[in-house]
Amino acid sequence: MASDFDFVRRMTPVDYVFPSHRLQRTCDPNKVPLVLVACGSFSPITFLHLRMFPMARDHSRNEGFEVIGGYLSPVADAYAAKKKGLAPAHHRIRMCELAAENTSKWLMVDDWEASSPAYIPTARVLDHFEYEINHVMGGVECSDGSRKPARIVLLAGADLIQTISNPDVWDARDVDHILGDFGVFVLERTGTELDSALASLKQWEKNIHVIRQVVTNDISSTKVRLLLKRDMSIDYLIPDEVINYIYEHNLYRDLNMTVPNKAKGKAIEEAAPGPSNG
Repeated sequence: MASDFDFVRRMTPVDYVFPSHRLQRTCDPNKVPLVLVACGSFSPITFLHLRMFPMARDHSRNEGFEVIGGYLSPVADAYAAKKKGLAPAHHRIRMCELAAENTSKWLMVDDWEASSPAYIPTARVLDHFEYEINHVMGGVECSDGSRKPARIVLLAGADLIQTISNPDVWDARDVDHILGDFGVFVLERTGTELDSALASLKQWEKNIHVIRQVVTNDISSTKVRLLLKRDMSIDYLIPDEVINYIYEHNLYRDLNMTVPNKAKGKAIEEAAPGPSNG
């Protein structure tokens, strides 16, 4: 399936500026330049969302890639019907910006998806990055003077692999486009069984890279919101700048964070939240 650049151009505002200020402009000619794109709610962004990027970069070095940039792409407000606890897009964009600016030298936040009045499928978001980096910018210059296109890949948690083969959740054409034309770096998740999910995606296995967690991190946006609802501390779970922003704008304090009876005890006991694009 070809990238839908006509859709991308239609959905791009005239005043939109693609963030490229931290994008590495040169690469090793013997390696494939790689751009990591994490799509999610980021409501709020956590240290695990940020931690996925350096883990993916470490993994990519053994696969012949050179990471030249990383992007956070928050979902649009139109996704709110599917996702409880979604703060307005302008808040989620700003929290991501604060996290990227203060914790990394190479992560960027792209508001193209979040600023859309309509929900944009993940496949079209990847088309957008393909268009901006490889068509508008002309790819990446190698240190030997040649140019080559960057490989755009989706960076996600293991829950993506568990749902992506479900036709009730994902369009089959989008799945083929994402896994066949782009690829995905998947972070393993504690308590998530990956083998059976991967077995159903065998035809794309060369484009699915599983990142193993050496140091387990179980923070999730859902549990951060639950702690806020209960007026409990979220220190050391998300960046300080994001914590300050949440309190300054009084976010998440009035949410109806209903927890199923069988899960209540477990949720209360767990002070450290489970990974998700939240």
